Amino acid sequence: MAQTTAVKKAWRTLIWLVVLFAVLVGTIAGGVIWSTATWAPKLALDLQGGTQIILTPVTEQGQTVTSDQLTQAVSIIRQRVDASGVSEAEVTTQGSSNVVVSIPGTPDDATLNRIESSAKLEFRPVLLASVASSVAAGSPTPTVDPNLSTTPTAQPTNASDLAWVTPALQAEYDNFDCASTQADNAGLAPAAEPLVTCDSNGVKYLLGPVEIEGANISDATAGVATTQNGSSTGQWVVDLTFDSTGTQQFSDVTTRLYGLTGVQNQFAVVLDGKVITAPSTNSVITDGRAQISGSFTQTSAQSLADQLKFGALPIAFTVQSKDAISATLGSTQLLSGLIAGAIGLLLVIIYSLIQYRLLGLVTIASLVIAAALTYLLVTLMSWRIDFRLSLAGVAGLIVAIGITADSFIVYFERIRDELREGKALTSSVQSGWKRALRTITASDTVNFLAAAVLYVLAVGNVRGFAFTLGLTTIVDILVVILFTHPLMTLLAELPFFRDGHKLSGLDPRALGAVYRGRAQFRAPSETVSAAKKGSSSREVQKRQTIAERKAAELAGTSAKAGTTDSKPSTDEGKNS
Repeated sequence: MAQTTAVKKAWRTLIWLVVLFAVLVGTIAGGVIWSTATWAPKLALDLQGGTQIILTPVTEQGQTVTSDQLTQAVSIIRQRVDASGVSEAEVTTQGSSNVVVSIPGTPDDATLNRIESSAKLEFRPVLLASVASSVAAGSPTPTVDPNLSTTPTAQPTNASDLAWVTPALQAEYDNFDCASTQADNAGLAPAAEPLVTCDSNGVKYLLGPVEIEGANISDATAGVATTQNGSSTGQWVVDLTFDSTGTQQFSDVTTRLYGLTGVQNQFAVVLDGKVITAPSTNSVITDGRAQISGSFTQTSAQSLADQLKFGALPIAFTVQSKDAISATLGSTQLLSGLIAGAIGLLLVIIYSLIQYRLLGLVTIASLVIAAALTYLLVTLMSWRIDFRLSLAGVAGLIVAIGITADSFIVYFERIRDELREGKALTSSVQSGWKRALRTITASDTVNFLAAAVLYVLAVGNVRGFAFTLGLTTIVDILVVILFTHPLMTLLAELPFFRDGHKLSGLDPRALGAVYRGRAQFRAPSETVSAAKKGSSSREVQKRQTIAERKAAELAGTSAKAGTTDSKPSTDEGKNS
């Protein structure tokens, strides 16, 4: 009855494995037919090539870019690229100012927007606002009389003070053209001075100095706005959370603006010199939580939230060039890596067949299942999360061959240990599995934790290695549970393996136990000569643990003490 239950359970487990494969294949097939999926994994920059974007700082006259600013910019841009789901991208510096971003394949518009946008966020109070008049294309840009005064008539007391509006600034505001080059460069205005700019709807603004920097945002998320009753408005918004400095600043600003009227009650959120929203201040916000609303879609809201979440760039950038680049390594190196993996796989197969005879075919079948499952998972992730396979990732897959083979060896040796103790094969498979599973789980857990730590701490190609190593470790557990153990349960019912054929790899005589009949064993002393017994006993002793040897010695001593009419042979004395 126990055997029947084990066999039924084995078949059910194998069916679940078939279902898993069917789901993966069906999902990818659906993606190929109705989406952008392919049957092959995407390759990384080193194997396929991609797009290279060179960003150049945009600075005011006399301003220089420091190394700290450049390092911070590289870090923020790398976080943006990672947030977009692009893997195996490279972000480096070129010279003393440029930032080079290399992305595998052809990036989509959303990814390019994340990279190319400076996301220089500022919060400025509104001084003046009006609908900008349309200017015919090709019309000359109005000029401002250089003789007008640029000095405030009185020292401004805060950023909302209208004393900032000098005659020269008023004239600039009146003549400002939202479609001019001047409007495009509005993001270069000094933070401590007023700014004339526009929003996407053609509203023209004169804004006071910056009161809160985007760097004081600790988190930003996109979502659908809700009313006080919890019902959805259907409008996409970006929720901001300020750090301690930003919370205090925002509290002070909203306290002041709440007491003002007209446009001075508004607070403009400026991104790269353009107003994205200028909401009125309806209350004093002291908890550091604000919300940006506007004409957002889900995509644009999420893109803005990602940009703001990873910080504003310390300097503005412009795209100097955007070119397609070839693979840094190419198909030759990929082929070399695959050949190395094939050689390693062949050595594992040869070892398995020599050590375990036809039982080694289970290892081969398990490796094939593991390879197929890994391939489908990598292909699926290439489609869904834009995972790309680099040469370092291929190395992680090759290392996994040894990890997977090690699990099979542990399991097989546990079964053979059970057979040496005189158990039948069917019971040896089940009891050996319980012992092996603990060892395999512990080993794979350590491997996975190492891969996870490496993935978190590393950047670039090293993360690709860590990712594939962690993935194949999970696959190893799945294959051993869903395929190897059920298959061994079924093979244990076949006479070839059950009766211990010499080529099965489970021959009890070769393992130090003597087979007597169907699933029954007896001690060597009952059937072999003294000379053969000595040889067999020494072989058994070599395979015994210290505890087992002590137990055998104690049993031998007790047997001698109880014998009075016979003298043990020389060989038996040596082996006791």
